[in-house]
Amino acid sequence: MIYTVTLNPAIDYVMHPLTLDMGFTNRSSSEEIYVGGNGLNIAGILNELGVANTALGICGGFTGEYLIKTLQERGVSANFVMLDKGNTRINVKLNGIVMSIVNGMGPKIPQRKLEELLERMNFIGEGDTIVLTGSIPASLPDTTYDMIMNRLANRGIRFVVDAPGTLLLRALPAKPFLIKPNNHEVGRLFNENPETPEECLPYARILHERGAANVIVSCGKHGSALLDENGEEHITLCPPCRLVNATGAGDSMVAGFLAMVDSGHDYETALNFASACGSATAASKALAKRETIDRLYLALGKVLDKHADEIAEALERAKQTRIEKTPTE
Repeated sequence: MIYTVTLNPAIDYVMHPLTLDMGFTNRSSSEEIYVGGNGLNIAGILNELGVANTALGICGGFTGEYLIKTLQERGVSANFVMLDKGNTRINVKLNGIVMSIVNGMGPKIPQRKLEELLERMNFIGEGDTIVLTGSIPASLPDTTYDMIMNRLANRGIRFVVDAPGTLLLRALPAKPFLIKPNNHEVGRLFNENPETPEECLPYARILHERGAANVIVSCGKHGSALLDENGEEHITLCPPCRLVNATGAGDSMVAGFLAMVDSGHDYETALNFASACGSATAASKALAKRETIDRLYLALGKVLDKHADEIAEALERAKQTRIEKTPTE
């Protein structure tokens, strides 16, 4: 079973303003409401792929009730701790010529509510996967992910961590099964500017050596790199598609990778499918549907065949590149 943990979920209120003039009343041409949060995005794609999973987290108030109701309507199994006070945050996204976002602060989470969530995790055990992703609320210690991994250590659980900066580096001693930074996050860790999968692989090698079994680095339109637990390096590309909304694309990659690995596929196949899942969500207004994922996965196969020689050459160059740097944040 795969469990996702979302400590800081949100309701995303997306507006399409006709104008955006500060100090004046602006009107929207249309609006959408989505349930947001990295872990919830992963749970949604896993559910779309028919992979059993449960979404864990903390929410509160009328927005929290809406969140749980929406998950249930979509068939996503949810086990959330409800707060006695406060509301799950609302993020306002103004989708005009340029996307402008105002993220809510969210409710204050008492320590006893975190303890309640940790107690609900006690039944997770051998062979299960737990995904820790997204931001940690300001009212909780930034060591919360470490606390969870330490509490569940030595149970045969696979940990997946998709978090930026210090949160990611702190997770490495726990030897997570998978981490998935993007190229910009890797660049900040090493004070460099890698863009392509080839440029990211030497840095993925360092993160692998520091404890992560599998390291995926997503590079937007350039594709993705993977250094797997066997030390093998892989590069995939993106299928042809039109970018609609990149929100949730990285989460979709994590879901696609785990879905394929859990069904017994090799890591290269899992990486390719992950790319198709990420691209499918990027090409959709919301999280991708299975039909779009399958269509883009088929298209990706043709792209990879066409560029096989270029990928092989890039992998060979990456293997010859050695970087002596220590990640910092």
